[in-house]
Amino acid sequence: MLAKLPKPSDPNVLIGFDTADDAGVYRLPTGLAPNVALVQTVDFFTPIVDDPYTFGQIAAANSLSDVYAMGGRPISALSIVGFPNSGQDVGILESILQGGFAKMQEAGCAVIGGHSIGDEEIKFGYAVTGLVNPERLWANSTARAGDRLVLTKPIGTGIISTALKGGRASRLAVEAAVQSMITLHRVASETAQRFAVHAATDVTGFGLLGHAREMALASRVSVAIDASRVEFLPEAVEYSRQGFLPGGLQRNLEFIGGCVKFAGGVPPEVRHLLYDPQTSGGLLLAVAASDTPPLLEALIERGVPAREIGRIIERTQPLIEVQ
Repeated sequence: MLAKLPKPSDPNVLIGFDTADDAGVYRLPTGLAPNVALVQTVDFFTPIVDDPYTFGQIAAANSLSDVYAMGGRPISALSIVGFPNSGQDVGILESILQGGFAKMQEAGCAVIGGHSIGDEEIKFGYAVTGLVNPERLWANSTARAGDRLVLTKPIGTGIISTALKGGRASRLAVEAAVQSMITLHRVASETAQRFAVHAATDVTGFGLLGHAREMALASRVSVAIDASRVEFLPEAVEYSRQGFLPGGLQRNLEFIGGCVKFAGGVPPEVRHLLYDPQTSGGLLLAVAASDTPPLLEALIERGVPAREIGRIIERTQPLIEVQ
């Protein structure tokens, strides 16, 4: 549908919707603010955990993620709320808002308003505005052959959430998934800005392979991923093996499966996890090969569980190879 819309003609639009990037970027007029651009994004969804305060935290971290994925700094946010007009304790909404506000405070991002509607299904998130230097902007369209791929969080939140809904997820698995989802990308983004990051995106609803595909298409390259290097959340592999697969995973597989080639040794439960839709998943960074070791060292020193998981290669078929 987006392909049918005319692309923005304003020369100050540095990034629009045509490259499937994480956020839009608009350069402010030089006379108003030299070397400053706005990063704008919006994200909201239905609850994926039972605790409303935790849900608010996750929704906020997820909404902020796109700004960090562009190399930006979030400055302000507007809340988006869908909540039943009756039949629900308003205290639930208060807790959701408090959780989101706490995470926004942690990010140094001011919540300055919002909008709510009556909705039978609870929904929550934010429209976030950030700032970035246009000369240091990260996009998903500028990866280079020879770059190494670095992922800053383990994956498996979709499968663990599905196991939780099925009453099978352990406390350990749920706590690990929640901790991952509420962790901001602030440290990872600020640290990575000191190194030669050529392209970036965050891993969310399209899964690791879906977002790798977007980077490959936009950058006119291909991607090689080593599945053995990808870190999974505790017990996510076992839940995948047991068949706790979210609907979004199947849609991801159907949409991008044709451009992915797996080596025979990659088991089905791992293949599914690579398609698993993430909430507040990690940053996927295309980094110059020479800068990858020091970047990983700096990230790990600051508590970011980053791993090198693959590399960018010259355009070939299939678009993505997984071994």
